[in-house]
Amino acid sequence: MLYKAGDLISFTYFPHDAIVGLINVMEEGQSVEVASIGREGMFGLISAIISRESFGRYQVQVPGTASRVTIEWMQEAIRVRPKLRRLILRYTEALLAQTFQSISCHAVHTVEARCCNWILSARDRIDEDVLPLTHADLAEFLGVQRSTVSTVLRALQRQGLIAQQRGGIIVADRSGLEDITCECYNRMKRVYRRLLPRSYPSVQPP
Repeated sequence: MLYKAGDLISFTYFPHDAIVGLINVMEEGQSVEVASIGREGMFGLISAIISRESFGRYQVQVPGTASRVTIEWMQEAIRVRPKLRRLILRYTEALLAQTFQSISCHAVHTVEARCCNWILSARDRIDEDVLPLTHADLAEFLGVQRSTVSTVLRALQRQGLIAQQRGGIIVADRSGLEDITCECYNRMKRVYRRLLPRSYPSVQPP
């Protein structure tokens, strides 16, 4: 966990091959993923513009490496570098679009479709078919019971779309997963291609 809700933000992080989720934790203990950030983005800057307090819990979902820069250095760089300022504004718009889409996705799409979306998005961000994700991890990210995720993953494995191993999920048929994921996956890819076209250079357009 990098930040808890209300923590003072001191650094902006730039993931290289890690994925970090912004998690909202309710008073009764329920949690839900609001957004996830990989190599296409950053975190710890937008929520530090005024109060410097974290909106929610920033939690590593897929381990890896990242760079970090102090908030003061980032603010100075934005002030003197117009190109950097425009790039950050582009990412801010993409992140808002992702949050908007995530809220809608949680409300109307099936757990199976959302699970495929998460697996595909993670695959795009780390360029690996083997994802270090457990059933408990996915249950927390999707805001459902672990037993629900286990049922979905067994069904995907029977269809030959994924394979499961201890502590991990293997993407066996990417195009098959794309066929049953929700519209949110391709919609967000289009947003990032428009605003940040070099986010996923190894991923070919569908």
